[in-house]
Amino acid sequence: MVVVVDLTPSTRERHRPSPPRMPALAVLHYFLVGYRRTWRAGVFSSFLLPLLTVLGFGVGVGAYIDQGVDGVPYLDWLVPGLIASTALQVAIGDATWPVFSNFQWIKTYYAQSAAPLRVGDILAGHLLYVLFRVLTTIAAFLLVTGVFGALRSPWAVAALPVAGLLGLAVAAPTFAYAAAVSSDSWLAMLFRFAVIPMTLFAGVFFPVESLPEALRWLAYVTPLWHAVDLCRSATLGVAPQWSVVGHLLYLGAWLLGGALVARRVFRRRLVV
Repeated sequence: MVVVVDLTPSTRERHRPSPPRMPALAVLHYFLVGYRRTWRAGVFSSFLLPLLTVLGFGVGVGAYIDQGVDGVPYLDWLVPGLIASTALQVAIGDATWPVFSNFQWIKTYYAQSAAPLRVGDILAGHLLYVLFRVLTTIAAFLLVTGVFGALRSPWAVAALPVAGLLGLAVAAPTFAYAAAVSSDSWLAMLFRFAVIPMTLFAGVFFPVESLPEALRWLAYVTPLWHAVDLCRSATLGVAPQWSVVGHLLYLGAWLLGGALVARRVFRRRLVV
């Protein structure tokens, strides 16, 4: 009696999708495909926001500040702070409701986890999309402010990677927060009690040194102040108040710690 063993893969096995070679880039591609439907509005706001801000704060308010700040015209001093704060707001905007909805409403993450994608791939791919949004927005900001002559040093181009690092540093922990909360009301509270105070008191509109000492140290703790100091030194062509390496390591610590927490929260939500 001869026993024939069929080694041909079953129909299900033949049609099972194989993992993509670079899974995180596949997730990034998914978000970029969706962005193709909304990029026109994004480009419009990317140019309109810096233009209105420069006109309103830099030209309007700056006209009443004759001596400038530290001997620098107020517009030139303000622009690097606006670059960093814009990167912060874009990153947190894309890391709050989109992440929350991907879990609670449209459940995109669950569909992605059902495909041959790991939790780390899903998280990394979405973070790469946030990085893309930050870099494109800040590139437009630099272009507009450069037209106004508010960039005093060729080192201003270094503000672009600094803004990207800041975007990831705040987006990663925000991913964890948005994945953990049960209601989108908590996202509004994040803007009200974290983003707005950070924007107002982290050296964007006035020097941190003018604050009381207690508030000054709270400003130093925020990642925004470190990015503001780096961007300001780049656009003005001066030395930063703190060490460049120290700034980068601090922002990197926010990114690494936030990514680890976000991965843990994502895994708890997605892995059954």
